[in-house]
Amino acid sequence: MRTRLALALAALPVLASAQQPLSAIEWLNDPPTAGLPGTVLMEPPVAAVGRLPEIAVQPLDAPSPPIGLVPSSVTGLPVDLWRGSDPHRLAQLIAQVPVRNSPAMQKLLYSLLLTEATAPAGTGAEEILLHARLDRLLELGATDPAQNLAQVAGATRNADRFRRWFDATLLTGDEDRSCEVLASAPHLSPGYDAMIFCQARGGDWQSAALTLEAAHALELLEPDQLNLMDRFLSPDLFEGAPPLPRPDMPDPLIFRLYETIGERLPTASLPRAFATADLRDVAGWKAQLEAAERLTRIGALTPNHLLGLYTERKASASGGVWDRVDALRRFDQALQSGSAEAVSKTLPTAWAVMREAELEVPFAELFAEQLGSLAITDPGASRVLWEIALLSGDRPPASDGSAASLFLAALANGNPGDLSAPDATARAIADGFARPPLRPELQDMIDSGRLGEAILEAMILFGDGASGNPADLTAAIALFRSVGLEDTARQSGLQLMLLDRG
Repeated sequence: MRTRLALALAALPVLASAQQPLSAIEWLNDPPTAGLPGTVLMEPPVAAVGRLPEIAVQPLDAPSPPIGLVPSSVTGLPVDLWRGSDPHRLAQLIAQVPVRNSPAMQKLLYSLLLTEATAPAGTGAEEILLHARLDRLLELGATDPAQNLAQVAGATRNADRFRRWFDATLLTGDEDRSCEVLASAPHLSPGYDAMIFCQARGGDWQSAALTLEAAHALELLEPDQLNLMDRFLSPDLFEGAPPLPRPDMPDPLIFRLYETIGERLPTASLPRAFATADLRDVAGWKAQLEAAERLTRIGALTPNHLLGLYTERKASASGGVWDRVDALRRFDQALQSGSAEAVSKTLPTAWAVMREAELEVPFAELFAEQLGSLAITDPGASRVLWEIALLSGDRPPASDGSAASLFLAALANGNPGDLSAPDATARAIADGFARPPLRPELQDMIDSGRLGEAILEAMILFGDGASGNPADLTAAIALFRSVGLEDTARQSGLQLMLLDRG
C-alpha cells in the first residue's frame, strides 16, 4: 500500500507542505474541495504559441459537407435526403426502424446509413445524425463500416466521435490505430481505463502502471475495473487466482481486457457487435461460424465470407452448425462438378438447413446464377430453384400453376395486380402496387423534401404491416414505389410471402 501511494503521489501534483509560507490571500490557504481531479492527464492541449488563431467564417445556415462511405450515384439516394428534417426525429427513427426479419429492409437501411449525405441545417444537427448512424451500425454488428464512417467523418473531431471509433476498433482488432491517436490526444480518452490500455499496447508500461496507481489512489475507476486492470498489467501476480466474475453487459474495452488476461467472454449473449470479435483467428472455428451466421443474418457480413468459413474444412461433429457445414460442403462440391443430378440430390438438404438458420436470401444471392445454368428436372429441386430465383431478384422460371405461385411470379415482374391475390398479405402488397394516394403525412414529407425521413417512416410501416396490419403494408409499398425504390418494394413483398419469419 505504501508503494502504491508513493507512486501515485509521484505521478500527481501534491499539496504544498506545512513548512511553506502562508499566502497573503486567505482563501488560498483553504484546503482544496474534495472530489476535484488530481491529474490533468486528459486535459486538452494548450496553445504552443502566442499567435492569434485562424478563424474560419461561414453562414450559420450553410450545409455541412456530405459524410458517407458510398457515393450517392451508387445508392441512388440524393445527397440532401435529410434536408428539412428534425435531427432528433431522424435519430429516433434510425434507432427504431425494424429490419430483423426483412433482408430488403436491411439493405435499404444500410444504404441510408452509409450513403454520402449532408445533415439537416441547425446547430448540432451534424453530430446528432452522425452519432445515430454510427450507433445503429454498431447495434447491427456492422463494426467495419462504423469504424470507416467514423474515420471519414473525422474520428478525432471530438470525444463522442472518438469513443464510437475506439469501440469499433476494439471489436475489429484495429485498436493499435486508435491507441496511437490517443497517445497524442489524451483529452479524447473515454476514460482512464482506455488510457492505461493504450499506454500498455504502445509499450509504455511505466506510464500505464503510474496511471493505474493514480486511479487506485484517487478511486477514478470502479473496483471491478481496477481489479481487471491489475490483472491486465500484472498477470504474474495473479497466476493461479480464481477467474474474475463475468460482467453482464461489458463494453468493448472490458471485453478485450478479459480476452487479454485469458478469460475470453462468449459473445452469443452479448450485443451483436461483439460477434465481430469472433471472426478473428483468436476464436475457434465453431465460434467463427456462429458469429458469421449471426452477422450475415442481419446483413452485416457478406455471404461470401460465410461461404468461405463453411467450406474451410470438414465438420468435426454433427448437429446445429455442423449440419449446415456438412450440407453446404456437399452442395458446393456438387455445384462445382456441374452435374445437375448431383445438385438435385444435395440442393434440397442445403436449402432446408439454410431455411432453419434463416439464411435463405444470402444462399440465394450466392448460388442463383450458377443454379440457373443447370437443367434441373427433379420436382423437389425445381421447387427450391424457383424460390431461390425469386429471392435473388432474378426472373423466376415457370411456376407450378398454383394461385400463390402465379401471384409471386407476377410480383417478381412488378405487376401483381394482374392476378387474384391468394391471401390478405398478398392483397395488401398488390394494393400498394396499384399506386394509391400516399398518406397525407408521408406526402407532406415528400413535398417538403424530407425524403430520408419519409423512407424511414415507411420502413416502420412495413414492419407493422408484416406483423399483421395490411393498411400499413400497403402504405409502405406505395411510398417505396413513389420515390423510385421499385426493387425494394418487390423484394420486400416477395420475402414477406416466402420467408417464414413468424
